[in-house]
Amino acid sequence: MLNPDRKLQCRLILSLLGMKQTNVDKWSRRSPEPYVWQSLKISLPTLCALLIALACPMPAHETEPASPSETTLFVFDNQSVPFSRNLQLTMHQPVKHPGNPVLPRGNPGAPDSYGVQFYGSVLHDQGKYRMWYVALDEDLKQWPDTTPTIWRVAYAESTDGLHWSRPSLGLVDYKGNRQNNLLKIIPAPIGTINLKVIRDEEDPDPARRYKMTAQTWWVGREGRGGRGTLAPLVSADGYTWHLVAGAKVRDGGIDAETTFLPHHHYEAGSGLYQWKQEFYITGQSNSGHFTHGTTPYSGREVLLHRSGDFDHWQPSAHVAFVREGQYREFKYGLGEETHEGISVWNRGNVLLGIHGQWHGGEGWNQRTIDLGFLISNDGLYFREPMTEWTLIHRGDDGEWDQGGLLQGQGFVNVGDQTYIYYGAWDPRPGGIDPGEVYPPRGGVGLATLERDRFGSLSPRTAGLPADFTSTTIAVPTGRLPDFFINADGLGTDAYLRIELLDERERPLGTSPDDYTAIVRENGFRTKIDFTSNHPMNDAPAAVRLRVSYMGPEAKTIRVSALYVKPGDQSQSMPSI
Repeated sequence: MLNPDRKLQCRLILSLLGMKQTNVDKWSRRSPEPYVWQSLKISLPTLCALLIALACPMPAHETEPASPSETTLFVFDNQSVPFSRNLQLTMHQPVKHPGNPVLPRGNPGAPDSYGVQFYGSVLHDQGKYRMWYVALDEDLKQWPDTTPTIWRVAYAESTDGLHWSRPSLGLVDYKGNRQNNLLKIIPAPIGTINLKVIRDEEDPDPARRYKMTAQTWWVGREGRGGRGTLAPLVSADGYTWHLVAGAKVRDGGIDAETTFLPHHHYEAGSGLYQWKQEFYITGQSNSGHFTHGTTPYSGREVLLHRSGDFDHWQPSAHVAFVREGQYREFKYGLGEETHEGISVWNRGNVLLGIHGQWHGGEGWNQRTIDLGFLISNDGLYFREPMTEWTLIHRGDDGEWDQGGLLQGQGFVNVGDQTYIYYGAWDPRPGGIDPGEVYPPRGGVGLATLERDRFGSLSPRTAGLPADFTSTTIAVPTGRLPDFFINADGLGTDAYLRIELLDERERPLGTSPDDYTAIVRENGFRTKIDFTSNHPMNDAPAAVRLRVSYMGPEAKTIRVSALYVKPGDQSQSMPSI
């Protein structure tokens, strides 16, 4: 069942009560991977009922919205749409923007003249599009025989998501000049090779409105470089960032005695999200063969760490995803692996994610990376809607994104399109062995998709019944949710019949057409208008939707998603 946000239940009750692994020398990392409530009067029985409801456990498999604004049921999510007949799933790849990269490397002399590494984030915030990314200048040629401070945090912004500028922020001195787009980190300097940013509306402290997790390194007392680890930072405005209390900066990394996580190599800035009042980060380890989790696997994995307050991170970890081929033994780097964790789009009741599809080989010149697509209903376990399906392919040789792609955390719905931002890094030139030099890298690309149409369900065989039934959807008492559908291929001879059912899949009302809607209009968000001549007085606790494909041309219909939005409080729910 899709349940209301548990946090809101807590707030309601309080308001009713009137309560207001191995170190290496000198950064010798031999791998090319960039790492007013008012008191209310209420009867005692009602209050007890609310407290009992809050105490009741939720089944672990159920999908729970993180906010009450809207629930999205994607048809490729077999927990949101668990039952179907005569339907087939088709996944849809986004199209790369012809103007890519939308953010290329900077001009000579700029902090990002040699590399724009989009292990970063894009948010639509304050009426504009805001981007955080990693900037590299020609000091990259000296890596790894230099300090981590060559990896700098930079910022760009846009009014339309297509045309980006680098504002002069005046925050950081770069080669004697503050006219640049670098962000201020306190304390400084600290190198951040991979980062993700979210806006946290629920933190009561405005100085912690923005949160960033980044990969840096730990450093021992003798200045010996360690491996990758976590740097959590907070900001009031997204420009000036503070490392959270408890850690000390040493030689561009974090002092080994004050790290937030145990000393295992962890590339920590791959994904950041909130789920059920906890913060989660995704990343990969560099353990070679099975160090984490309880089930053997090989190669790069998706590893989660968590925190209840963003300051204190639990030492235990969870393996959230490995690809099918990783359950056999092979040497690290040679197989089909999961590169650099998961960048996450939190849609409230479900998480969409992008991970790197690492294609291994004996030498670096044989290794490439595409981007795959994942989904999670519980924030812990991610799965592929379609096994080994590729969301975005790397570019052909000669193109800006040849060889390998990076999953930035940049997802925005803009009008009738979904924007997906990604980065590029070709692992094949090497730069990792002694005497080699890293080549210039990166830029930020954009891929677009029809809004939310990652996948669609269509009839498999013409002329046979075709339908699907949703999971149960919680209905607040006395309120009628508004239902919308994202579908195309509709018309006079191809339409959808949508029935509103109770939790046990019984039709609401007394006749076959009660609480039934016919949809013939194509659209990304078409209202489903249920009608009935038999109004009811008591709302059911939960409903389901049954969607049937109708008409002689029904095979042309493609359904991509359903949306459930709480209705007007003054609008009563028809009930049995």
